[in-house]
Amino acid sequence: MSSVRTVRRRIPIAYKFIAAAIVLLGAFVAAMVFGAADISVKDVWLGMTSDAVSEEILIIREIRLPREIAAIVVGAALAVSGAIMQGMTRNPLADPGLLGLTAGANAALAMTIAFGTSASYSFTMVACFIGAAVGAGMVFGLSSLRQGGLSPLRIVLAGSAVSAFLLAIAEGIGITFKVSKDVSMWTAGGMIGTTWSQLQVVIPCIVGGLFVAMLLSRQLTILSLNESVAVGLGQRTAQVRAVLFAVIIILAGASVALIGNIAFVGLAIPHVVRAIVGTDYRYVLPMSALVGSTFMLAADTVGRTLNAPFETPVVAIVAILGLPFFLIVARRAGRAFS
Repeated sequence: MSSVRTVRRRIPIAYKFIAAAIVLLGAFVAAMVFGAADISVKDVWLGMTSDAVSEEILIIREIRLPREIAAIVVGAALAVSGAIMQGMTRNPLADPGLLGLTAGANAALAMTIAFGTSASYSFTMVACFIGAAVGAGMVFGLSSLRQGGLSPLRIVLAGSAVSAFLLAIAEGIGITFKVSKDVSMWTAGGMIGTTWSQLQVVIPCIVGGLFVAMLLSRQLTILSLNESVAVGLGQRTAQVRAVLFAVIIILAGASVALIGNIAFVGLAIPHVVRAIVGTDYRYVLPMSALVGSTFMLAADTVGRTLNAPFETPVVAIVAILGLPFFLIVARRAGRAFS
């Protein structure tokens, strides 16, 4: 472990970001090329830079490009929101999918489909934001009922219970109002069917949330160390927590509204990133965005090519990779990859 840390210190941080950006670009090109349809790199280039029209170029512009852009923004949103939660709560197991945010957004989405079939996509996203806030509020409320404050174990247990409860509500609404198919199609956890009109609504929300998170990265670093230290340095911890919590709700809610409920991305990626750039959130947050985007692109590519022309759900691929990581982090009490 000490040799890993020595190598980490020797490599300039700028080189690490350049390497991460190059890997992200490679993952994007691979995602555009590989799939059920036979697409070449030349077709990808023409589809993105020219006005030419062909079957391959239409597939690129109307199917693959919007879903891979969705993978990039959602991967960044989930990874950054997970990093913020881990730093803000000082809980190595924190993740939007484990602490009720995505389950709350999922339940709100089911209600919107059942009661507002003609609702606009913007209204659906606002409903997901509200659901994410309610889910997280229930988790932290249950965790703080007993004396002793918010411990990582209590938060995780409360998150598991609340998530199961909210997912059951979503399933019950789907069965009662006979919209189970619509809810399942939307919340299956994948980028299939992503449209440009959806991206026009989601991208500004996620980009805005990421921008605010980067602005508060220094305050988050201080907050992640010690509450008394943050107060001693004159930080308004209550205001910083409120803004960061709003950012998490926006990022998680927008992600669920776009691709459904995907867990473990926000848990695993920040741990990997801290092994690369250290614990300074001025570097952790942007690197989490790059690595999270790359991970989601890779997961989507594997899902489309593993059993082509059929698709393997991205949520299954992410869970296969994320669950063992969760168990490792839980076993080592958060000391893994730090």
